[in-house]
Amino acid sequence: GLKHRREVAGKSAIFSGEHFVLEETDWYLLNLFRLWWHYGISFLRLQMWVEEVMEKFMRIYKYQAHGYAFSSLEEMLRSLGGDAFVNMTQRSVAESLLEVGVTQRFVDDVIAAVLRSSYGQSVLVPAFAGAMSLAGAQGSTWAVEGGNKLVCSGLLKLTKANIIPARVTGVSLHSSEGRPLYQVHYEGGEDHGSAFYDMVVVTTPLHPSRSNFTFENFEPPIADFPGAFQPSVTSVVHGYLNSSYFGFPDPKLFPFASILTTDTPDLFFNAMDNICPVNISAAFRRKQPQEAAVWRVLSQQPLDKQQLKTLFRSYYSVQVTEWQAYPRYDAAKSLPPIVLHENLFYLSSVEWVASSMEMIAVAAKNVALLAYNRWHQDLEKIDQKDLMHKVKTEL
Repeated sequence: GLKHRREVAGKSAIFSGEHFVLEETDWYLLNLFRLWWHYGISFLRLQMWVEEVMEKFMRIYKYQAHGYAFSSLEEMLRSLGGDAFVNMTQRSVAESLLEVGVTQRFVDDVIAAVLRSSYGQSVLVPAFAGAMSLAGAQGSTWAVEGGNKLVCSGLLKLTKANIIPARVTGVSLHSSEGRPLYQVHYEGGEDHGSAFYDMVVVTTPLHPSRSNFTFENFEPPIADFPGAFQPSVTSVVHGYLNSSYFGFPDPKLFPFASILTTDTPDLFFNAMDNICPVNISAAFRRKQPQEAAVWRVLSQQPLDKQQLKTLFRSYYSVQVTEWQAYPRYDAAKSLPPIVLHENLFYLSSVEWVASSMEMIAVAAKNVALLAYNRWHQDLEKIDQKDLMHKVKTEL
């Protein structure tokens, strides 16, 4: 029952702190010409590289449609793209793109701007995470009418799950008739409780900076995994853009709805865009550049008053949300496991391959299939080799 949110046209540009290094126009052919003039055929090589990665990644949907699952992230990646996909989690996106002929200038201007906007990090993020981010930046992505949160609430409604509104504090291991039994401890307000389960899926990140979660009676013990998360600050500002800062003294002439930034030390924000409501009527239009509008500013630190004054001539309100948004990809060199114990699974490990709603959805279905296949001892459906051939044979 979800509907595709209507897109509202708006041009983008990349800002270096002093000037725009690349500006989008209303004409597709002119945009292509500008890309070619500045960067040669780097944008074509980028598109070919991203399409090749995504074409192989899309195999996961065929595998899951046939009930196949994977007990580790390495096995999943290897089934999709061989050792090359596994290696893409250990080498940077910059290195991979330079290897296929993308120029350093294109990496510094365009790739860096996209990754600063999506992950708040540099072109040193792993190639697989970079490919997912770049694929999302090329358009044809979904936004849900009414807000993407409806995906989560809709799934909960469809599953008819029994939801206990409490914070889980830990899991302890017991046994029943030779099978593991997991006691989940939780607290909500002044209440403390627990319940026993045959299977448990942990979705909270099990890393020192995020985890207040304990495991008891496990041998060997389940420890926190190395790694940290990238802080991100989202400031939603209702105000008048200071177009002079971007080189447009007359605000009526400012043409952009989205501004990305290069990796410049003096820049205090990663990206900003003129945002629209989650419900868009047919009569909706963007505010004119000289009018007060709602802007979302992404930064790594909260914006102080001087920085807000730099970006806005004046403003009515500022709403700030600080969160640990994504893994800091330079903080860990190995992928966390999916299986923590016999029937204890870890969903958020996939974020260290790439962090997005789609990746989490894929990982969730993999865990569901893995749990089902292990419970019913259908081992032929787990970590199978040459799956493309098997799927074709089944068809």
